[in-house]
Amino acid sequence: MKSKINDICGPKTVMSIIGNKWNLLIIWHLKDQTLRFTELQKKMYNINPKTITKHLRDLEENKIIKRVVYAEVPPRVEYSLTDAGIAFIPILESILEWGSQYMGFKLDEYL
Repeated sequence: MKSKINDICGPKTVMSIIGNKWNLLIIWHLKDQTLRFTELQKKMYNINPKTITKHLRDLEENKIIKRVVYAEVPPRVEYSLTDAGIAFIPILESILEWGSQYMGFKLDEYL
């Protein structure tokens, strides 16, 4: 029974959702604003569109971000955080704070 509980809500699940650099960057860039695909891509140093699309879909499937498509020509698509994504921001900020202390620099100078 314990193994099944760990599979459902354990570190493995959390890491599969937020445990890579692209997902964390996407969440970070969406923390204060809604962004279109190209805006998000530019903020992420012009990563490959295929890569960002994969990670956006993963985050959407896990209900961390939401995708809104507007019926316009050309189509407009916007991404923002869901309530679950917003709830993760304080955790992400704590991780960044810990990392900056560990590396010996002030986080405020880089944000």
